[in-house]
Amino acid sequence: MRIAIIGAGTVGSALARGLKGKGHSVTLGVRDPSSPKALALAGQAEAGLALPAEAAAASDIVILALPWSGAEEAVKALGDLSGKIVVDCTNPLAMVDGELVLTMGHATSGGETVAGWLPGAKVVKTLNTVGAEMMEDNAALAHRPVMFMAGDDAAAKAKVADLLSDLGFAPLDAGDITKSRLLEPFGLVWINQALFRGKGRNWAFAAVEAAR
Repeated sequence: MRIAIIGAGTVGSALARGLKGKGHSVTLGVRDPSSPKALALAGQAEAGLALPAEAAAASDIVILALPWSGAEEAVKALGDLSGKIVVDCTNPLAMVDGELVLTMGHATSGGETVAGWLPGAKVVKTLNTVGAEMMEDNAALAHRPVMFMAGDDAAAKAKVADLLSDLGFAPLDAGDITKSRLLEPFGLVWINQALFRGKGRNWAFAAVEAAR
């Protein structure tokens, strides 16, 4: 598949390296494709480089690896993505009174908000419940890590499930895009354990079934 990763920060970089050698054509959408950092990452990941809107236009799947604080402006600058599969990795996080919290929850979600910014796109919420390290390489884990996804288009979720499998995850369908309201707090559970409870970042959730 032709995949555009919008953003080359911690998550975008990890996903680019994690998809290396998996049979996909990956392009990093960055503000300055000529920067030394972007060129170095492209070399490591064997990926192409382009401006974000150009990368998105040439792709089958667009992965949003963006901080929530700048997501709306960046997403709307991508142009018309009607018909494209858009993977939303974001969590609507902000610091409030010194604590990291979700800025939306019961009545809507970040996933639904992103879908509203991109009318006509097939938005799938996923890759928001684990750290970047596990996106790049989770082969050493004792169990295959689970990765939930939520979206309204079954065919889009099937393609995203293949992508998640390529990244080493066991994909699990959580339902329609409103189920982002479940996945985003679940992402905050990982963040709380990893960053504030001392567990560290080299772990992931797994769905472990009894032997039959």
